[in-house]
Amino acid sequence: MTASLKYLAAYSDDTRHQVQALLNQNRLGDVLKKRYPNAHDVRNDRTLYHYVQGLKDEFLRNAAPIDKVLFDSKLHVINNALGLHTSISRVQGGKLKAKHEIRVATMFRECPLEFLRMIAVHELAHLKEKNHDKAFYKLCTYMEPHYHQYEFDVRLYLTELEHSGTKLW
Repeated sequence: MTASLKYLAAYSDDTRHQVQALLNQNRLGDVLKKRYPNAHDVRNDRTLYHYVQGLKDEFLRNAAPIDKVLFDSKLHVINNALGLHTSISRVQGGKLKAKHEIRVATMFRECPLEFLRMIAVHELAHLKEKNHDKAFYKLCTYMEPHYHQYEFDVRLYLTELEHSGTKLW
């Protein structure tokens, strides 16, 4: 049985073959659970806001303020949206003001803290860097040195979730 590895399309054939082997042996979920045994305790929008604001205060003190952070059930991982950063510009008086919102897919309400951190860091990086370029990923790894590993592991989790249909946390 060959699973869809759409979340791993950009990775090497060797990496995809290793993941496929784990899927065929029904071991990918076990590997992830061993690496990340516990889910985080950020369960509501208020706690999420404080968590993301803490990261912003630590790494991006001079960046634009964040007006709203929330879990969003309308974000669909299938459409490549783990999280979303939006900037809404409005005219107030004679000035143009931007409001920044960060939304995280609700499915990440129950996941390891590392996964939530990777998504939060990614969306925070958009406060400074709009495009997914070298500067963007440099900022992500500044805020979270293991960013690329966590991103890969989130992709593994999405692959396992699609394959088994069962949440791990």
